[in-house]
Amino acid sequence: MPHPFSIQKLHQLTGHEAAIFALCPSFTKGKILSGAGDGWVVEWDMANPDLGRLVAKVETQIFSLAALPEYRRIVVGDMQGGVHWVEVEDPDATRNIAHHGKGVFAILPVGPHVFTVGGEGRLTRWSAAEGKSLESLQLSNQSLRCVDYSPDRKELAVGGSDNTIYLLDVDTLDIRHRITPAHANSVFSVRYAPDGRYLLSGSRDAHLNAWSLEGIPRLISSQSAHWYTINAIEFHPKGHVFATASRDKTIKIWDAHDFQLLKVLDTVRDQGHLRSVNALHWMAGSGRLVSAGDDRSLIIWGE
Repeated sequence: MPHPFSIQKLHQLTGHEAAIFALCPSFTKGKILSGAGDGWVVEWDMANPDLGRLVAKVETQIFSLAALPEYRRIVVGDMQGGVHWVEVEDPDATRNIAHHGKGVFAILPVGPHVFTVGGEGRLTRWSAAEGKSLESLQLSNQSLRCVDYSPDRKELAVGGSDNTIYLLDVDTLDIRHRITPAHANSVFSVRYAPDGRYLLSGSRDAHLNAWSLEGIPRLISSQSAHWYTINAIEFHPKGHVFATASRDKTIKIWDAHDFQLLKVLDTVRDQGHLRSVNALHWMAGSGRLVSAGDDRSLIIWGE
C-alpha cells in the first residue's frame, strides 16, 4: 500500500483580477512571485501571506515568469509573444522584446542563460546578464508549451503541441532524442526527477507518463491521472513525492518511486480551487506547496 501523505490548506491569497498562470521563487527566501492575466507580477511573503506587493505590471496577459536574483530582474512572458526584462530597482529601464509568436509559454533560467519557448515552435537561449537573444532553434511548427532542465544530464526537455517531447543537450542544443508521440495530445508539462533517472510528462490528454532515461527513453508508467489537462508537475524538495495540477480543479500528490496516488486536494473536501489549477511551486525548506489558478487566487498548502 502507498504510504499516507498529509497536507492541508493553510491560506488562500487574493488580489489578482484575472486567472493566474505562473509562479516562481522571488529574490528572497520564503517569498514567491505570481503572474496573471491582469498583467501584474505580485510578490507574496509566506511569513505574512495576506499582503501581496505589486512589483511589476505589463500591458497584456502574463503566461510565464522567472526571477533572476543576481540581477534583480524578472523575466516575463506574455500572451502576444513578448519577453519583458523587468528591472525591479529601475522600472523605467524595463524592456519588452517582441520575440515569440502566439505567446511565451515557459521561461527557465539555467546558469548564465535563460530559455524561453513560444507559440511558433521556437526555443530561444538568452543571455541572463544582457537580456538579449543568443540563438533560436525551430523545433516544431506548433506551440512549445513547457521546458525543464536536468543538471545531472545537462539536458533540456521541451514539450510541444505536436504531442512530442524533445530532449536536447543544454550546451549545443543538439537534439538527443525525440519522444513521439509522447501523448495523444499536447504536452503541457514536463519535469525531471531530481536525480535525472526519469522524466514525467502531463498532457491535454489527462495522462501522466513516466519515461526512463537510461539509454533510449522508454515509457515505464502511464495512467489517466486527471479528468482534463495536466497543467503543471512539481516535485517536493525532498524528492519523495510530486504534485500534479489540472484543469479539473484538483491537485494530486503522487509517490515518486512507484507513481501511486497518495492524496487528492479538491474543491469541496479541502476547500481547494474553484476552477482550473494552472501552476504549482513547492517552497524549499518549508514543505509548503503553493498553487494558483483560474479562480484568481493562490492557495498555500502545508504538511
